[in-house]
Amino acid sequence: MARPGAGSGLASTVDSLQDRRVMANGPASPEQETLLGEGRFLRLVRRGKWELTQRVGARGAAAIIALTDDRRLVLISQPRPALGGAVIELPAGLVGDDPGCENEDAAIAAARELTEETGYEAAKVERLTRGPTSPGLTDEQITLYWATGLRRVGPGGGLESESITVHEIPLGEVEGWLAERAAAGDHIDLKVYAGLYFANTRGPAAQGEASA
Repeated sequence: MARPGAGSGLASTVDSLQDRRVMANGPASPEQETLLGEGRFLRLVRRGKWELTQRVGARGAAAIIALTDDRRLVLISQPRPALGGAVIELPAGLVGDDPGCENEDAAIAAARELTEETGYEAAKVERLTRGPTSPGLTDEQITLYWATGLRRVGPGGGLESESITVHEIPLGEVEGWLAERAAAGDHIDLKVYAGLYFANTRGPAAQGEASA
């Protein structure tokens, strides 16, 4: 909404130019950051004119794309209060959020979360890429890992405070299965589709076709 007064058009133009300058030059310096509120897990800050959330006591997140030897993509679902329903996700978790493990390597965190949530242990965990989770809302970044040599060592399901269901879906059926779950009312974390891309391009069958 424009400000009242004869100079409102000019003021709006100046504000727009300032916003563009902030976006072009990157985030404001720490001196320009104002704390608006903080809870146990999240804080709300203002950088310049931009409000955003930050994690408290964590250095980011890690998600893992795990494909079994018989080409089943390992996914999880769990209730998410923010959405009021179940969400289909990649196994994932925070990095450095446990006391005494503040400097935990993201690959170790990813492997730990895979075992806790799905019951699978990976012989090899390989870093794929890293990027923002929701750049208009938070400065959090997530690293994606590729897990191979899976071996079941437990039931999964997460910690006592979590309610996680494990799903192992044949790779060729994942898209159809996701559509069915969405139609049934579940939410689909879009990172699952990134996982599906990597599984299709890096899985054993894809590597065999590339070397043929």
